[in-house]
Amino acid sequence: MSKSCRVLVLISGNGSNLQAIIDGCDDNLEADVVGVISNKSDAYGLIRAHQNEIDTSCVIAHKDETRSEYDARLNKAIAKYQPDLIVLAGFMRILTDEFVQGYEGMMINIHPSLLPKYPGLHTHQRAIDAKEKEHGASVHFVTPKLDSGPVILQAKVPVYDEDTAETLTERVHQQEHAIFPMVVKWFSQGRLKMEDGGAYLDDLRLGAAGYAAD
Repeated sequence: MSKSCRVLVLISGNGSNLQAIIDGCDDNLEADVVGVISNKSDAYGLIRAHQNEIDTSCVIAHKDETRSEYDARLNKAIAKYQPDLIVLAGFMRILTDEFVQGYEGMMINIHPSLLPKYPGLHTHQRAIDAKEKEHGASVHFVTPKLDSGPVILQAKVPVYDEDTAETLTERVHQQEHAIFPMVVKWFSQGRLKMEDGGAYLDDLRLGAAGYAAD
């Protein structure tokens, strides 16, 4: 893939992972963030994008409409950017199967748990309640089933007895900001792909937990 891999980021909130990817692009990530789309007009991530001179002209707020109707509007907005890679960085909407299938192999998400554990919401509190000893984050390809696409890379953090959801969230965020740009770089280099329901890095199929150095 060429050096100018076009990355489109979808957000709903603060955009800290967006910032990590923007910073990574500045450090020769071999990709360019060409636009940011949000479903919320007051998302702070839009300010981050504006500060970095990234287009934010598409705010696709939810109206009184079906999920399919929303996704059709989102699809039109995405087409404007002609992305090579779509990154869901805290985009808090469930997308229709048809929408996801249209971008198979070119859409990734970061989820705050060690998938397949704790899909969905409130993952940090659920890990604490279950008395887990470790928790973390997973970057995965997006497939129609929620938080179930093939895992590309995970990062683990310890869970301490005194942890709250807030302290655990902060520890996981630090790892998210490290691994998300790394996966974007792999994709932009043409090293990463999804095929036959699995994630492949350098033509090697990754295991259930994604890439592991050990």
